[in-house]
Amino acid sequence: MAKKEKEIKTNVMRLLEQANINYNHYCYADTDAISGLEVAKAMNQPVERVFKTLVTVAASKQYYVFVIPVDKELDLKKAAASVSEKSIEMLKQKDLLPLTGYVHGGCSPVGMKKLFATTFHESVNNLDKVIFSAGKIGYQVEIVPNDLQAIVPFKTADIVK
Repeated sequence: MAKKEKEIKTNVMRLLEQANINYNHYCYADTDAISGLEVAKAMNQPVERVFKTLVTVAASKQYYVFVIPVDKELDLKKAAASVSEKSIEMLKQKDLLPLTGYVHGGCSPVGMKKLFATTFHESVNNLDKVIFSAGKIGYQVEIVPNDLQAIVPFKTADIVK
């Protein structure tokens, strides 16, 4: 009898379950997908529903999380204005794991070591469900944006180029 493969559960999935938030999960770990566009294609999902999580640091030394569609680029000026900062820059990759607990390519707005001010691109307001990293490379979760507010309060703004 073949041994059943154990289903992978990430901390993000566990946190969503603890908060009684319904979600779907996707695994693309068996593909060569690296970029967000490749991930959307590997999951056979519309690119406008798949978001990436970016962590920034402001001149004030405050950290901010921005979640944007994978086919877009964060506009640092718009992002800074959305959080009332003079300027922000991308967090250095070497600082991501110690600050958030996540590696580059597997960063999720859910379950960071500390809850940071989070802003989603305003296009999330037009979506019934949004897909983002499940906290591990190769895994994504899909949830209703309003449900996410229960564990990661966020605002929305025009933050892309």
